[in-house]
Amino acid sequence: MSKPKVFEKPIGVKDYLPHAVTRLRQVESRVLACMGGWGYEQIMTPTIEYYDTVGVASSTSDQKLFKLLNNRGTTLVLRSEMTSPIARVASSLLKEVDHPLRLSYHSNVFRAIEEEAGREAEFFQTGVELIGDASPEADAEVVALAVASLQAAGVDRFKIAIGHVGFLNGLFEETLSGRGEAQEELKSCLLRRDYVGYRDELRRLELSEPLKRELEGILRLRGGQEVCDQALELSGSEIARASIRHLCEIWDVLEAYGVSEHVLIDLTMIGDFSYYTGMTFEGYAADLGFPVASGGRYDNLLSQFGRPAPATGFALKTTRILDLVRTGSQEPQRILIGYDASSRERALQEARRYREQGDVVVTEKVEDWESWLPAAASERPVQYKGKAYATVVSVRSNQVQGGTLA
Repeated sequence: MSKPKVFEKPIGVKDYLPHAVTRLRQVESRVLACMGGWGYEQIMTPTIEYYDTVGVASSTSDQKLFKLLNNRGTTLVLRSEMTSPIARVASSLLKEVDHPLRLSYHSNVFRAIEEEAGREAEFFQTGVELIGDASPEADAEVVALAVASLQAAGVDRFKIAIGHVGFLNGLFEETLSGRGEAQEELKSCLLRRDYVGYRDELRRLELSEPLKRELEGILRLRGGQEVCDQALELSGSEIARASIRHLCEIWDVLEAYGVSEHVLIDLTMIGDFSYYTGMTFEGYAADLGFPVASGGRYDNLLSQFGRPAPATGFALKTTRILDLVRTGSQEPQRILIGYDASSRERALQEARRYREQGDVVVTEKVEDWESWLPAAASERPVQYKGKAYATVVSVRSNQVQGGTLA
């Protein structure tokens, strides 16, 4: 195997240049401010966790975990998502804090990938966890907050599809009892959104025509609250029916929030983590084929850390959102200040005053004023050494020329 060149980096990771970092931080700050307005407090957890605790609890498959050994031979992992680390903290450092807990985060996470185009091994998530509330009100709160967070991030056109793992579990157990392998294959097709494969699998199972029509019918269960009524007629399973009633209650709360126009019920939804136990959802932007948000209820996860509690939450795919939005806030004005040796103190005082009013200031000692490009430029903004400057200030012999703070 050839040795990497000094400028190469591993597949799946990327460098963020200054402009991209500025946009990332703007999205991050807007979304966290939005979450803070709903009472969510930011938390930070380590990049490295123990495999036997957080790594196992995360439900990310072993093939997608970055594993490493410390100097004592203990297996560690790079965090693959944020829900399990926060569950660890909520069950230990925050175990004496009254529920519900409302926590937010912005972090990079890591997943080992095959060498596939467009897949990232390191990416950023911004999200929340609502711990200690099992009600439909809590589920609706995180969905409504996901809507508000996407809007805060600058995503204009999107839909959030909500489902319930209990509906599919109950329906399949009722119709395909004792055929666990077939149930898992059908769920796998739905998870991949492979509806052709789902129908092919139904044909392979050689089901009766009424049963086949019933199981194909769930592919049409997408829409508003009317979908709940259709689903209640489809299944006699009490688990499935209880799940639908729960979704109906969530929908009522979302209507009270005034965000139901952004939401649709999709009963083919199934979360991509095995720890989901109830409502799940994904957010899709109009101009992107991948989810930009996902979340759901995970009532059993915290019991793995010794403090059982119901919980629900979501994460924005912040890195994907950067491909969609152009941050609209006005960037600070860039100022260039040139000075001679005798005017250094005056020039740096001018720079401080500009910075105190929020501007970006670059200072430069000038040896040859005749050839200093900005001094001779007549148009604004001035391009100098690859950067654009709205204002150019010359400080010579302690006299300020240009700018507004002479």
